[in-house]
Amino acid sequence: MHLVFFTVAASAPLTVLGGGVTTMYAVSGNVGAALSYVLLAAILGVFAVGYAAMSRFVSNAGAFYSYIANGLGRAGGVSGSFIALASYNAIQIGLYGLFGAILGDFMSTKFGVEQQWWIWALVGLALVGVLGVLQVDLNATVLAVLLLLECLAVVIFDVVSFGNPAGGSISLAGLDPGNLFAAGLGAVLALGIASFTGFESGAIYSEEVRDPRRTVARATYVAVAFTGAFYALSAWALTVVTGPENAQAASVEAGPGVVFGTLADHAGSTVADVANLLFITSVLAALLSFHNGVARYLFALGRERVLPAFLSQTGIRTGAPVAGSLAQTVLALGVVLAFVLADRDPVVDLFTWLSGVSAVGVVLLMTLTSASVVGFFRRRPEVGVSAWQRLVAPALATVLLLAVLVVLLVNFDALLAPGNPSYLAWLLPAVTLIAALVGLGWGLLLRSRRPAVYEAVGRGVAAPLPPAEDPELTLTR
Repeated sequence: MHLVFFTVAASAPLTVLGGGVTTMYAVSGNVGAALSYVLLAAILGVFAVGYAAMSRFVSNAGAFYSYIANGLGRAGGVSGSFIALASYNAIQIGLYGLFGAILGDFMSTKFGVEQQWWIWALVGLALVGVLGVLQVDLNATVLAVLLLLECLAVVIFDVVSFGNPAGGSISLAGLDPGNLFAAGLGAVLALGIASFTGFESGAIYSEEVRDPRRTVARATYVAVAFTGAFYALSAWALTVVTGPENAQAASVEAGPGVVFGTLADHAGSTVADVANLLFITSVLAALLSFHNGVARYLFALGRERVLPAFLSQTGIRTGAPVAGSLAQTVLALGVVLAFVLADRDPVVDLFTWLSGVSAVGVVLLMTLTSASVVGFFRRRPEVGVSAWQRLVAPALATVLLLAVLVVLLVNFDALLAPGNPSYLAWLLPAVTLIAALVGLGWGLLLRSRRPAVYEAVGRGVAAPLPPAEDPELTLTR
């Protein structure tokens, strides 16, 4: 259950409804957008088949990194690890912009406390930094409480929406496939896949569960099924309460206020205020979940000496990846302060730009991971895994995810708010490509200069320390 809380909390249901769904309708105007969550959940479910099967044989806090290394080669694994670090750091750091903005607005509206957004962002950063160096059980407990409360808030929204439909009757337009496959489909899929980011994070904790052969698979399936159904129902509920023809206009005008305004009108101002507060904690829960994921990637890379060895240091009492946690906190602080000094908007710029970068990277990672499953089991035909798990499902997932990636890249400008420079539509996705190429180059360099480290890539064991003598002499001998 802890793994389920981590994976679902990472995608933050109330944040998806208040931020992702309203933005989806505002940007695309696609009335059938709710059905996209079912479509994407089906694709990710196919991906999860091979992903879960491989998790039975590869138990590593590096997750995607180790999967790609074991399936497509060690240099490819290092490349994947750099993509993962860029992607998960991007979404985690970008969320600080959203967190600072919504907390600042709440404090100003309810308590008259006026502060710049970055003050509140730094408060959240400090809190996440402290929790990040504590044990997983404590973090899972915090996430569980926040997750259950925000899910309750979303359920209340759904109930009052279906109980008070626009026009007096519940419209099925939000579930009509003809409305989904229409104008704005690219933007819908781009924002939809971003809503699922984090569902795959169960494998990151595979070294910390009692039975990784079964636990990771179960948690992944539950996360995909729950989030897909829950998001589809809630997105449909929004079109019901506003009227399908008014969903875009209402989302453009009010944004998250569509959700909280509906709650205030039909459930009372107290419920709306509590939901607004839970919206804030929802973002905080996602921040913490992504922070933990990044810390474990850094731990895995430090342990294998792909990155500096100090990143593998863990807490004496908790066993948590302390060095990786602190490194992520310092990086987040630097990026947030850079956006502050540049006087950029916390949501339009910091949150939106980095969310787009993350979406591209995560889809690319899943595509490579599906391909790596095929490669992994091709060299191990005797392990007793069915053809559906080792070949058919991962091959199909590779094709489907590649198609989603193409749609995302072609429609990347849909993720950018009006007024942003047009070159960002190719510059921001290029961050992922640059990370991939740098990682590949570093992997090839390790193969030629530090072969012992290269051989340990993706194995989840500590690589030997590099020799004190000239590595060129060692390689020659």
